[in-house]
Amino acid sequence: MKTNAFEVASRYVYPSLRRRLVEVLRERGLKQTEIAELLHITQSAVSRYLRMDRGALIDISAFPDVDGEIKALADRIIEEKPGEYEIHSELVKLSLEFLGKGYACSFHFQIDPEINPAECRICIELFG
Repeated sequence: MKTNAFEVASRYVYPSLRRRLVEVLRERGLKQTEIAELLHITQSAVSRYLRMDRGALIDISAFPDVDGEIKALADRIIEEKPGEYEIHSELVKLSLEFLGKGYACSFHFQIDPEINPAECRICIELFG
């Protein structure tokens, strides 16, 4: 195993969740500068997420349960304008949930062919 679950979460899952969050906020009619301000990131980062330059490996919308949680988070961000640590905490929780449901297994295999998804149950056992 060349990459572990934490690397997969930090390098692929978390950015993909954040990208989807940016997309949902854009779908809600917000401008890039407004999204950047709400998420406490740069407008340049928002632009890269929307251009699929960041977080493009995993299409979060293909996972309806997680996508629903991202949409709920987006609505909460618009209404309550939480701080950056609260948003980060929610995205980390969603990342662990994503791992715990085994959703990242096939992506882990794509980036590390030494992984055998049929045998590896590390994330499911630890985070499920």
